[in-house]
Order: sequence, then structure tokens, then C-alpha cells
Amino acid sequence: MKYDPIKRSLGTVFNNSVFLRILFYKLLDLLLLRTWHIKKAIKKWAKNNSAKVEILDAGSGFGQYSYYLSKKKNRQITGIDVKEEQIEDCNSFFRKAGKSNAKFFTDDLTKYSEPNHFDLIISVDVMEHIENDVQVFKNFFISLKNQGMLLISTPSDLGGSDVHDHDHESFIDEHVRDGYNIDEIQEKLKNAGFIKTEARYNYGCPGKISWKLSMKYPIKLLNISKIFFIILPFYYLLIFPFCLIMNYFDLIMNHKSGTGLLVKAWKQ
Repeated sequence: MKYDPIKRSLGTVFNNSVFLRILFYKLLDLLLLRTWHIKKAIKKWAKNNSAKVEILDAGSGFGQYSYYLSKKKNRQITGIDVKEEQIEDCNSFFRKAGKSNAKFFTDDLTKYSEPNHFDLIISVDVMEHIENDVQVFKNFFISLKNQGMLLISTPSDLGGSDVHDHDHESFIDEHVRDGYNIDEIQEKLKNAGFIKTEARYNYGCPGKISWKLSMKYPIKLLNISKIFFIILPFYYLLIFPFCLIMNYFDLIMNHKSGTGLLVKAWKQ
């Protein structure tokens, strides 16, 4: 399943104005369960980081998380992505939106590092796209200040990318790995230099139901034909309230397993 063409199609629609782009971000904040978990983790981190901070959005994509982070004036955000068109798009939008505390650059995370520069690094749905993940983890460690935190959201090996057995292909063609084992990713982070790590499952039972209804099925339809762009608003009117309830329960529950992982690591 090709995910990037769908994202580009949506970008064409919502990039026509600053208002539509911000509306798109707000819709994603409500719909995407990973955003609920990421924002909860950032709010917890922010309680002890009220002074001026430097933040790296590693694999910034179309800038959803950078926009959320840039709302606080004490934060200077650097967005890095390998796709030049997305970097140009984000710089253009953030300039039009008056967000001077966020800048975006084209670079490869396997080569990028800024020694002892960042207080927080976030990497959301990125590591499953990168073959040489160990080098990226080392670069993250080098780039963090002492006491800095790394926050990663990525699929787990318990059905992440909608893969449930060895013969199953990833729902997202762009993934180089279907998901991480919860112990494996923490071990790789420790080998990169991180002493303290913490990982927990998300996308448990309620999250999986919400994801299928709100993401998997709509994307499948759009891959069949773009005519479904017309039908989807009516579809979401029906399923949106139920998905919000499922997202809330996924956020507050402790999951023994799940198709997603939220991983934290600290440089000490």
C-alpha cells in the first residue's frame, strides 16, 4: 500500500492557504492516535523544561509536530527531513504562519548530528523507514545535551504496519521493517550510549479498532480511486465520535501488548 502518494494528494488540497493547513493539523491531532500519545509525553517533558530549549523534529514530514511545538515561544525547533520538497513546503508555510522559531533543513538522519545541541529530539513514525537505525540512534545521542530526552513513536513487532505473521506484507510499502521488538529497540538505544530508557505499548485493542476505521480503510479506498475523497467526509462524520472514544481509552490504559511503541531515552 503506497502511503506517500495519499499524503501528497492531501497536501495539495490543504496547502492552498494557511487556514486550511492549520485546520488539517487540528484534524490530524484529533484523528491520529499517535499524536495523542506524543502530545501527552511532550506535556510531561515540558513541566521541567520551561526555559529556552532547542528541539529537533527528526523526520519532520509536513510539519505537524513542529507546528504544535512552535506554539511556545521559548522553543526553537529544527526540522530535518530527507525529502527536499517537504522541507521547502514547511519553510514556506511556517514563514506565512509567522512562526519564526521553526526552521527546516534537508538532511539524512544517518549523517546528521549537532553535538550537545538539543534538549529534546522527537522522531515520529520515522525509524521504521531507516535501515541503518543504529547510526541514527548514535547521532541522536551525540546531538542531545546532558539530561536531554529522545522521544520515538514507531510500530511494534506485535502487528505493527498491520503485519501479523511472517508471510504478511506491511500495510505501508515504504517501511523497511515491520516493527520493533520492545526489548530490541531499548537495547539498540543503550548500545548507542543512552543509559536510561523507557518503552510502552500503545495502539492496544481500542487503538487498533480506531486505526482501522480512521486510517486503514480510508487509505485503501483512496488507493483504489481518488473519487473516494468525495465520500470520505460523510464516512468520517459517522465514525469520528466512536474513534475519539477509542483513542481516549487507548491513551489512558496500560497495554500489555500493542501494535505501536512509545519509547523514551535520556542522555545522562
